[in-house]
Amino acid sequence: MLNPGRWYAVLIMQQNRFENPMITKYGYDVYFTIAAVCVVIIVLAILFVEPKSLRYSLIVISLAFLGFTTNFFRDPDRITPNGENLIISPADGKIIVIKKIWDDEFFHADVQQVSIFMSPLNVHVNRNPITGTVRHTRYVKGEYFAAYGDKASEKNEQMIVGLEGANGKVMFKQIAGFIARRIVCPLKPGDTVNMGERFGMIKFGSRVDVFFPLSVNVRVQIGDITKAGETILGEYSRNESEKIVK
Repeated sequence: MLNPGRWYAVLIMQQNRFENPMITKYGYDVYFTIAAVCVVIIVLAILFVEPKSLRYSLIVISLAFLGFTTNFFRDPDRITPNGENLIISPADGKIIVIKKIWDDEFFHADVQQVSIFMSPLNVHVNRNPITGTVRHTRYVKGEYFAAYGDKASEKNEQMIVGLEGANGKVMFKQIAGFIARRIVCPLKPGDTVNMGERFGMIKFGSRVDVFFPLSVNVRVQIGDITKAGETILGEYSRNESEKIVK
């Protein structure tokens, strides 16, 4: 049987090959509680549990759960592209929806919607899609449908944030999924934000919907993989940007 300590080290090294495993401050409460419970189980198993097969099983399960939790709450640094006319992905995940809809929340006009599904294996720290000012926020206490379904965008628990920048408006929704039960978002109207900076997270599986004007050129396709703070979702047209500046 693989030594539990070596098994855990291999797990962490595989993670570190791709990203810095720094733990997000938004998850300290959950992460350190789970870590403490896992450590206690491991110590008790080593000291008191017999036979050895049961002891090693408890150790491996605890290490696996700790490894999953560490992976979930990781918060790697990101390099945000330069460009005032860009709209950057606020979430890691997979593009599952690109469509035109009517928005009566913030734009009061037809807009483009781009939806990102975040699996439990993705980084769940969210980042600001543009630089600007928070103009609108609203928390909706809703249901918990599967995050990849159409109902989630309208029915699920969610935090809605509207931003206004030099080139126009962007709205996004942090949407809780079937597993997720807590949205973290400290933003409030009047706050100034910078593109690519962290602003919160959704715990344990979720979705983020992003909305922007029809004039924005969409730079992603359904099925594309996104990284928060790095992937370009859209680009304001120069003509539109010049109109707003004037």
